[in-house]
Amino acid sequence: MDENSIKTLLEGVAKGEIPVDEAILKLKKAPFDDLDFAKVDLHRRLRQGQCEVIYGEGKTPEQIIKIAGSLIQSGEKRIIITRLSREKAAEVKKFTPLNYFEVARLGLIGEMPVPETEGGILVITAGTSDIPVAEEAALTAEIFGNKVSRLYDVGVSGLHRLLSRMDDIMTANVIVAVAGMEGALASVVGGLADCPVIAVPTSIGYGASFNGLAALLSMLNSCASGVSVVNIDNGFGAGFAASRINHKH
Repeated sequence: MDENSIKTLLEGVAKGEIPVDEAILKLKKAPFDDLDFAKVDLHRRLRQGQCEVIYGEGKTPEQIIKIAGSLIQSGEKRIIITRLSREKAAEVKKFTPLNYFEVARLGLIGEMPVPETEGGILVITAGTSDIPVAEEAALTAEIFGNKVSRLYDVGVSGLHRLLSRMDDIMTANVIVAVAGMEGALASVVGGLADCPVIAVPTSIGYGASFNGLAALLSMLNSCASGVSVVNIDNGFGAGFAASRINHKH
């Protein structure tokens, strides 16, 4: 749908010739910007509430820049680039101002927003090694307008560390539990919390952890009610889901 088509559609709504719901439906179905190597979804915000997020891994800096340029040209003010290396971030910075969060490997074009919600999201890790994935989740949620608290290195090998923060656990609207090894943290948190818990298995662990598969299976088999599970190392997915839940409060 080009500019003239959108203008005709809006004029039809203004004249009462096209119902508002019909116009919204047409806008949701289009458009995208065809860059040959990518087809940039320019109406994702209208359909899903957030614009398309750029997955940086596997893309060249030039491709990332062109996709970001398309989104900026369409009017987007805040763009997330996930799995972004320091080297690629340096190239993107030559094109547009970029906030780069190295631990999370996440780039943000635009400014961090003021939180839009009253309640908050709590991001918990079992160990320090899980922090990069947790930071991807936490920053994603913050960029989507949520108040986020962090509670790191409170795994089950020292359960008293987690139990000392029960007030934080019981007052959160959503909890993101990030753990590798055997992934037991999610079940423990799920048994303590009265809110949805999103479990994130990480690829941290020794040989038989199978790069996160052991933690994933443990979390999927959790006996605690209210625990949902995202893919291995998928901090972004957890942060996105937590944001949607939190905005419903």
